[in-house]
Amino acid sequence: MGVVLNIEQGKREPATIQALLDMTAVDMGRVNKLILSKAGSDVEMIPEVANHLISSGGKRLRPMLTLAAAQMFGYSGENHVKLATSVEFMHTATLLHDDVVDESDLRRGKKTARTIWGNQASVLVGDFLLGQAFRMMVEVGSLEALDILSAAASIIAEGEVMQLAAAKNLDTTEDEHFAVIKAKTAALFSAAAEVGPVIAKASKNDRAALRSYGTNLGLAFQLIDDALDYGGSSKDLGKNTGDDFREGKVTLPVILAYRRGTSDERAFWKSAIEDGNTDDAALERATGLMTRHGAIADTIGRASHFGEIARDALAPLAATPQKAALIEVIDFCIRRVV
Repeated sequence: MGVVLNIEQGKREPATIQALLDMTAVDMGRVNKLILSKAGSDVEMIPEVANHLISSGGKRLRPMLTLAAAQMFGYSGENHVKLATSVEFMHTATLLHDDVVDESDLRRGKKTARTIWGNQASVLVGDFLLGQAFRMMVEVGSLEALDILSAAASIIAEGEVMQLAAAKNLDTTEDEHFAVIKAKTAALFSAAAEVGPVIAKASKNDRAALRSYGTNLGLAFQLIDDALDYGGSSKDLGKNTGDDFREGKVTLPVILAYRRGTSDERAFWKSAIEDGNTDDAALERATGLMTRHGAIADTIGRASHFGEIARDALAPLAATPQKAALIEVIDFCIRRVV
């Protein structure tokens, strides 16, 4: 059904984040121990729900960005581990809440927490993890780091509400969609990258560089997710392919295909997105229309554009192994194998 996206151009080797994995391996071991410790509770259901998602196989890219960014500017204390764990808890809480809002049944090939324990438990455990994240931020004692991450938490929530308001609205513009994903996804990437140099006492210019890098990396990451929903695999996407379509989400491929389509094609999109006629045949037609009008290719093109902005943000910084690894992450996000 549908098409297989060819994100890679030519015959380049698949991008990896091995350098990032290697340089953060020791610290990520400490993060993982702290995750298990802080997800614990005398309330039995809390660690059950939290560990279900925490152990589900995500790459933990965001906390690794925090660790690498702190290393990049010579940080040698303990607080980067607490901030990286806070970032991961914020991300995990967002996933728990997202699955409830989106009524998702699968994440990374496993049943979502909401399908096992119910919506109420998922929301409340997400709230618990956010509380633990903020407790660790306070322990770090950096008001600047606390400000950055707490602002990101508010922006993410705003993005979720913006997305909810735009659901099934085919009049959503490209700019409006970018506003949603900048809040919903890019804000946490940005914060994760910036708090590293903050606790390392880096300069304002260095902080701004990592903030811009994280924002644009997050935009690129989300746009590739938008594209993968119409031709990727559940393994790479972290959820069922076609879920965005079945949930009536107006993502960039939909926006472009709808605007470029004929009146008959726009009627199809209204039937599918607004009226919920999203069976397998409709998904196959949707993917075909996107391919015909270049909507998937152009979504990938937009992602590549933001990837280049992220790369340029790091350009003035001194050459370090961490900088090279962060640049490698850009290629990985855009060229994920599907």
